[in-house]
Amino acid sequence: MLVLSSPVTSLELLASSTSREYYCPVPLNLYNSPTGEELATQAATQRHIKLLEKTITNQFIQVQLCEDGYLAWLSLNDLPTLKSAPENYKHKKISRQQIAKCIPKIIAFTKTAMAQPNYYFWGGTVAPNYDCSGLMQAAFSASGIWLPRDSYQQEDFVQKISDEELLPGDLIFFANKRVDHVALYLGDNYYIHSSGQDVGRNKIAIDTLSDKGDKVSTYYYEKIYSFGRVMESYCP
Repeated sequence: MLVLSSPVTSLELLASSTSREYYCPVPLNLYNSPTGEELATQAATQRHIKLLEKTITNQFIQVQLCEDGYLAWLSLNDLPTLKSAPENYKHKKISRQQIAKCIPKIIAFTKTAMAQPNYYFWGGTVAPNYDCSGLMQAAFSASGIWLPRDSYQQEDFVQKISDEELLPGDLIFFANKRVDHVALYLGDNYYIHSSGQDVGRNKIAIDTLSDKGDKVSTYYYEKIYSFGRVMESYCP
């Protein structure tokens, strides 16, 4: 069992896990630093987490999400919610052919998410509120396909294609100095994404891939950086 000594606590907070791997029975917030000032991401129900014991502070412990290898900080107050994983998470190989069959379901996930009341939420990967890459990761993972967490990581992961090769289910990446936004192509020059309040719609919405659209569509059209196709499930 993980025992935290003074000044944190000496209580036994967790059931034993030889691998230090646990799963989330409830969604959890994870942070960028041990101060908890900024949300990094969220761990959805059933996600696997590995504790990094050497990085315990008096308020947070560093953890790694097993599915995408993401490093973040978990509040010690949330430790008791974790459950020991009966088996370690195992990555599954998924072919492009299998992924292609899942595209209608992936698109349907995003449209269902759009139909719910929602707003753009930095770090959000759990319904109803997502950030841009969180929505993409959630949509694909619902079909058993994992993407890296952040948009620039997703851009590095996919197979690059041209705009003429775009198919429904491909990803569109946008950038200023580096990639900072991602959307899912729907076909017929439309894409769906979760965009922010300042330069977007502050929700999940469908926009047009054109410089002839409204203010939001035009803004993102001018930021297009690359296009990509998911060829496999991510394995960190």
